Amino acid sequence: MSLIADAGRDHSRALSPQESGYADSGGVRIGYEVFGQGEETLLLLPPWSIVHSRFWKAQVPYLARHFRVITIDPRGSGRSDRPDTPAGYGPHKDAADAIAVLDATGTPRCVFVAHCAIAGGALLLATEHPERVVGAVFMTPALPISPPRPERTGNDFEAVLPHYEGWAKSNRHYWQQDFRGYLEFFFGRGVPEPHSTKQIEDAIGWGLEGSPDTLALTIEAPDMDEPTARELMGRVRCPLLVTQGDEDLLIPGDRGAVFAEATGAELVEFHGAGHLPNAGHPVPFNLMLRDFAERAWQRPRRRPPWRRPNRSSPSHFGRPSRQLRHRRLRPTRQLRSRPPRRARRRHRPRPQCRRALRT
Repeated sequence: MSLIADAGRDHSRALSPQESGYADSGGVRIGYEVFGQGEETLLLLPPWSIVHSRFWKAQVPYLARHFRVITIDPRGSGRSDRPDTPAGYGPHKDAADAIAVLDATGTPRCVFVAHCAIAGGALLLATEHPERVVGAVFMTPALPISPPRPERTGNDFEAVLPHYEGWAKSNRHYWQQDFRGYLEFFFGRGVPEPHSTKQIEDAIGWGLEGSPDTLALTIEAPDMDEPTARELMGRVRCPLLVTQGDEDLLIPGDRGAVFAEATGAELVEFHGAGHLPNAGHPVPFNLMLRDFAERAWQRPRRRPPWRRPNRSSPSHFGRPSRQLRHRRLRPTRQLRSRPPRRARRRHRPRPQCRRALRT
């Protein structure tokens, strides 16, 4: 196992962490950061070792105004250690890392958000430690509960191929040849929305901070099978919400609905969104997270925000505009007798105009 020292982090952030440190998870250091204050905590779990906690950069500044927010660098990425065997990764390790971070930060309970590949570890967290989980959000869970997308099947991760096109790029040997090419393909499919260049470039940069060898270990790690996943889904008792983008090119479009039917979770579909609605549609996604977390923590319903009346409208809530009210407040002019005006002669079109009209 190689230990990774603190690297210089990006200081051009919208919000800096109030606390950062490491949690010990079975001898593996797990980097974490804490934003905001309060007892009600949101735990943003990392999706995969391909990116670190900056994956949530569009959520942290807003959510930290309303909750205490904790982010985690996954094993093999960011400030966390890189175990050098496949046994150092997998769903059980993900759940253990989350518990270690909750203990290190003094967090008795939380609402967590799990995206894609960490769904198996999130299920273990919710079922084996129900006293620590107030609510859970699953984003397009990568669980074997429905058939995968056809284009992602039939590719051997270990095979040496004459050329690598499409999902054949998910291959150990191609990663050694052109890891950046794989990241460009993967995140291009993950964020298919127009005008997503910045999100894709950020994700590629985060992926290049890791290594293809470490990412290959996560592929070889023990995964969760369908019977285990369905058994765990039936044991979850906390409030649940699952999201699905209707333009997701990585996970089948029915995965969210299948998860919702098996668990009774609330299903939220993002129209025109791909695999990463938190990056492509951060505003509605953040509002959805805030609403769910407030309901999970049983906060009192907040009133709709007060808005200044629109003065440019002739009427607002049944009241006249400022101009009309001021006009009514003016003193009435004294009526004076005036001689009747002479009736104006009605304009008649010229003869050539009449002819033109008749033609």
